[in-house]
Amino acid sequence: MRTKTNILGAKHILALALACSTGLAFAQDIKIGLNSDMSATGAADFGISALAGARQAANELNEAGGVLGRKVVIVERDDTGSPPKAIQNTNELVNNVGIDALLGGVNSGNMLAWLHIVQQKKIPTVSPVATATEITARYAKEPQNYIFRVSMRDRDQIALLAAYAAKATKNQKIAVIADTTGYGQQGAKDALEILDMHGIKPVANEKFGPKDTDMSSQLNKIKAAGADTLIVYALADSNGHVMRSMEKINYFPTTLGSWANLSPPFVRIAGPELAQKMIFTASITEDSSADSKALYEKLIKTSKVPTYVMAAHAYDSVKLLAGAMEQAKSTDGEKVQAALDNLADVKGVIKQYQKPFSKDSHEALGVADFRLVRWVDGKVVSVEDDVTKAIAPSDLKL
Repeated sequence: MRTKTNILGAKHILALALACSTGLAFAQDIKIGLNSDMSATGAADFGISALAGARQAANELNEAGGVLGRKVVIVERDDTGSPPKAIQNTNELVNNVGIDALLGGVNSGNMLAWLHIVQQKKIPTVSPVATATEITARYAKEPQNYIFRVSMRDRDQIALLAAYAAKATKNQKIAVIADTTGYGQQGAKDALEILDMHGIKPVANEKFGPKDTDMSSQLNKIKAAGADTLIVYALADSNGHVMRSMEKINYFPTTLGSWANLSPPFVRIAGPELAQKMIFTASITEDSSADSKALYEKLIKTSKVPTYVMAAHAYDSVKLLAGAMEQAKSTDGEKVQAALDNLADVKGVIKQYQKPFSKDSHEALGVADFRLVRWVDGKVVSVEDDVTKAIAPSDLKL
């Protein structure tokens, strides 16, 4: 009996050893969660793209030996655009899955609904898409703020749009139009404040409902006010309807918007010709560098990537988390947070990050990292005209 028991014990030990040697020791994996809408709203394409970018970064890290010698896995959950579901997902990822870090979703409201969980549980969290200022600011006065961002903060985007508007207008008549969501109205508020810094008072400030499809009435008021430049702050589908409404009244001022216009519904609703008339913000394009082109080509071979920019942001977010874990020589939340606050250089696809965060700033990207783009022949391309060339750092007012 003793011999048989010993043989069985040896087999059990051998099986465990084989499991470890073949990468099946899942308890040792470094788990990075991603909690985002990937199915339910007009922003779902952003979440799908972010997942592709995060997975690609994890694959590259694993091909190079992992992080701290351990495999990195992305554990995704679809929040279906619902704050209660987003909270449920976060609790599951933190308490049941045991994630070491988390990537936030595409909807600022959803992310704000669960931030308290990761802050309390000391889970380093990066927002690769959601743009609300409060995301990184809510816990800024805490001894340790666990929320970071590799995205385009709304006010930074508007600083670039306002700088362009102030130089593009020929009659100093600029107007603002936004949807009535929190996103749209905060954007409108920021636009009014930043235009005031340029000494410009908008000739009109209009709004519309998020489900409206005809903005002709509001645009006619803006047209009557003589505006030759318009800042639009709304989600992609609404922006498409704004362009259709412009066509209806034959009014095409210089039109500027946020990176929401990267989403395919904008082009689908507006159509390629009208979509090309909108100039909007982005951090990167498919061919803005050799590294960006290479990443894009890798992604489209293996994944669905409706919006490449979001994939690039999630890709860099994972690389920054990995860099912090290596610097901390740990996946402990407190140590990783401290490493992020003092992170050395990390190579990303958007940029080479040189001390991207500090205790006072958890924004890896700022207005100086952004560019203006437009849709041309189904691709997002940089706008390089006389106005963009004339914008100086001093014009980017915050």
